[in-house]
Amino acid sequence: MGYTNRKEIPEKYKWNLSDIYATEQLWEEAFNKVQGDLVQIEQFKGKLNNKKCLLDCFNMMNELDKQFAKLYCYAAMSYDEDSQDADKQQRFSRVYSMLVNFEALSSFISPEISALSNEQLDEYIADKDFADYDIQLKKLRDGKAHILSADEEKLLANVGSFSGQFQEVFKRLDSGDLKFGEITVDGKPVKLGHGTYSMLLQHKDQEVRKLAFETYYKAYIDKINTIAGIYEGSVKADCFYARARKFGSTMEQALFNEDVDKKVYDNLIASMHSTFEPLHKYVALRKKLMGVKTLNMYDLYVSVFEDADISCEYEEAVEIVKEGLAPLGEDYRKIMDEAFASRWIDVHETPTKRSGAYSMHVAGVHPYMLLNYQKTTHDIFTIAHEMGHAIHSYYSAAKQPHSKADYKIFVAEVASTCNEVLLLHHLLKTQKDVAVRKYLLQYYLDMLRTTMYRQAMFAEFEAITHELAENNVPLTAQTMCEKYLELNKMYYGPAVNHNEEISYEWARIPHFYRAFYVYKYATGIISAVCIAEKILNEGKPAVDKYKEFLSLGGSMDPVSELKVAGVDLTTFEPFEIVAKSFADTLAELEELCK
Repeated sequence: MGYTNRKEIPEKYKWNLSDIYATEQLWEEAFNKVQGDLVQIEQFKGKLNNKKCLLDCFNMMNELDKQFAKLYCYAAMSYDEDSQDADKQQRFSRVYSMLVNFEALSSFISPEISALSNEQLDEYIADKDFADYDIQLKKLRDGKAHILSADEEKLLANVGSFSGQFQEVFKRLDSGDLKFGEITVDGKPVKLGHGTYSMLLQHKDQEVRKLAFETYYKAYIDKINTIAGIYEGSVKADCFYARARKFGSTMEQALFNEDVDKKVYDNLIASMHSTFEPLHKYVALRKKLMGVKTLNMYDLYVSVFEDADISCEYEEAVEIVKEGLAPLGEDYRKIMDEAFASRWIDVHETPTKRSGAYSMHVAGVHPYMLLNYQKTTHDIFTIAHEMGHAIHSYYSAAKQPHSKADYKIFVAEVASTCNEVLLLHHLLKTQKDVAVRKYLLQYYLDMLRTTMYRQAMFAEFEAITHELAENNVPLTAQTMCEKYLELNKMYYGPAVNHNEEISYEWARIPHFYRAFYVYKYATGIISAVCIAEKILNEGKPAVDKYKEFLSLGGSMDPVSELKVAGVDLTTFEPFEIVAKSFADTLAELEELCK
């Protein structure tokens, strides 16, 4: 199933990292130069109450950040190609250490700026010389209560040399050291990996799904106490930083850093709890349509409608994506053409390659995309999804200065998920076959189930674990499994068998090592559905507003940016629109299945 090593893969399916550095030697030279330049930051220490020094400091930090970003992205993507390559591990470790040093050397900057009066900061914010840095200045002004003394900031920066290691330890365990074993499928041995596991959960034979599920989870269960210890350490690190920076909770810190009103988080959870009924109805419909005596958690990813999956080679998938995103206009299409033709994308899975998919923008170069493509409808949507991330970054980098080009994580999933929704509408419009339409309706319901409901469930789990840690309750494997199973039962309802293994699902979610990240997937799809409907119903005016949103980068707070695209998450309206979309789609599917 797939390639056994990277050398077997044709070049056209591998991303071209030489666009960043033509050779590893050039990376080394750039690394040494930046390492030497970092010490120049200290020349500004104690002088940031002077306008010229402050502006010069901002300009130097901006340039260093550009160069460091290139170093980091090259090392990280190279490492993700093969997590067991010692040279790539070492390169990534070196650049990570540089990041810690960078933060330590520059740790005096925020305290010094924060020591300026609000009147002085307001004057600089209004000064056109600081136009590229006004957002940073506003953030410092508004966050004064959470900035510590220079010595304390330096100490916190140095703590980063190990406090961020929990994510890396889990990554190494999950991508390299865990052995998932082999199972027999259709008389042939199949080595389990993250990608093959996902594919096998879509196998038509329930026994194959069961075997893959139980075998895959056994790897996590066998190491569950170790994983619990890693995750508890990560949560405790979150708590430490929240206390150190005088926040009331880890969630408060996370939302402050994202400029997100807590009302948005509360609205999400409340709206999920008020709409469990249609989700439970959908799970029950799945059980009925599949004709199984017992519906298990490992049965939720297989298509109910056999032979309706759009299974195709990568090249055909690319064309489908281009057609689906046609409503976004010719300029959007040209960027996609360049991405596919110029090797911005790493396509195929190998055993030691990082699992999943992502997009990473490289300052001054272009975005990159990591895929692990399998011939499933899900992976066609993944192409569209990651392309949304990439082109969001492309537009923002083109329209904003480097200091404002990075958009907040909160809006990061909007463009990607909007692409998925547009692709789905395209397929529903062009596919007349009843079986395929049933499949697509089911696919949309599953998209909302996994990206809205499931990610909201993850968000609740994160809120629970952090609250327990904040109250000094140990995060044992048993406690976390019990809490997770309770949530799983609440969300998925009585029609499904909540298999024992599912209580361990928290142990395999890498995003939990970036606290309060996953809820943004849910708010992202909610925003995306609303935007996609506007694009399809209103045409060019909505597309223009959407592209304005894509071009904003980090120049506004993310909730306000979404308002530019016509979505206000501080109200219940967007949540109600998507809940109705789920219920209407379910009703349409039920009607087709009569």
